[in-house]
Amino acid sequence: MPRNIVVEATSHTPVERQETEIVERKGIGHPDSIADGLAESVSRALCTMYLERFDRILHHNTDEVQVVGGQSAPRFGGGVVLEPAYILLVGRATTQVNGERLPYRTTAVQAAHDYLAKTCTNLNVDADAVIDCKIGQGSVELRGLYETRKQLANDTSFGVSAAPYSETELLALRTEELINGPLKKTLPEVGHDVKVMAVRMRNRIRLTVAAAIVDKHVPDKDHYVNVIEELRDRVLDNAAKLTKREVVVDVNTGDNYYEGILYLTVTGLSFENGDDGSVGRGNRVNGLITPYRPMSLEAAAGKNPVTHVGKLYNLLSFELAHKIADECRGDIEEVWVRIVSQIGKPIDQPQVAVSQLGLGRGVKLSAVKGTVEGIMEEGLENIHTITDKVVAGKLRVF
Repeated sequence: MPRNIVVEATSHTPVERQETEIVERKGIGHPDSIADGLAESVSRALCTMYLERFDRILHHNTDEVQVVGGQSAPRFGGGVVLEPAYILLVGRATTQVNGERLPYRTTAVQAAHDYLAKTCTNLNVDADAVIDCKIGQGSVELRGLYETRKQLANDTSFGVSAAPYSETELLALRTEELINGPLKKTLPEVGHDVKVMAVRMRNRIRLTVAAAIVDKHVPDKDHYVNVIEELRDRVLDNAAKLTKREVVVDVNTGDNYYEGILYLTVTGLSFENGDDGSVGRGNRVNGLITPYRPMSLEAAAGKNPVTHVGKLYNLLSFELAHKIADECRGDIEEVWVRIVSQIGKPIDQPQVAVSQLGLGRGVKLSAVKGTVEGIMEEGLENIHTITDKVVAGKLRVF
């Protein structure tokens, strides 16, 4: 059956040629990102359990995690967590097969515990977090669609993405990855709760970085100030590798040294002291929040990776957009991909899959249309490969 693929040119001014741009990246330790990470880790663990027992992934969605902040008393040299954060795992899963109950709650809680321990290395998971699981049995109707093995969409939804990354987008993304990656070796004082806001005004980009500082590594205010200055310098050095535009970096602008107001934490996480988090309130599957680009409000993290188009179509749109941008480099300045499903219909047969192209100067649509259609066709035909990549943890979902 022919797929409903549409390739068209758009007159929209590509984001790189617009005068302004805003991009946000919530780091892996941000409460919303922690909720996303927990939801996805639980889903992947359930997938693995189902595959080991039944050689197939059974129905589940675990995309309703809530993170409720605790209370702490940070101080130079090391403070204490007064009340642990509360983490609620919510969703639906196949809880029994042929009368046999499955250890779905044990699996979910262990996956959440392991994710926190691996991701938030300054957190004592057993003492500083309470993990509760209220995952229950799923809807009979949705399970009915899911268990046909025909890979029918279990929702009417859409996925969307854009490519290539702009310099401002890459700056936001790579800055957080630097801080929560290589920088940890030389600046252990910087915690995992990091947020980066990038604002471009013509050819000047301002990066505002909020970074939780771990109190046990900071003996006094002077040391704290030195850490902030070192962090700023490292971010600037990294930015110089990514853009020739002027870059200004501000770190922890909420601090007031004279009043003793500092972003000091015990665990390197703001959820230790009241900040809450929810799945889907943070980064999209491109790792960013991009108000200058088309975005979906779908929470990809935690949704089943077999038939939930809210996950699959966003991930596929991202892959297709970037493949189109790469293969048509020079002919296309920017591409937007949108794919929409209809519940109960095969996931490889969307209602429509649209690629909107910002063509380069003097380039005609006919010069690239065939290539783009081929990429879209191939991606939809092989959409099932997205599932394997998700289960293996090879795709970013936030």
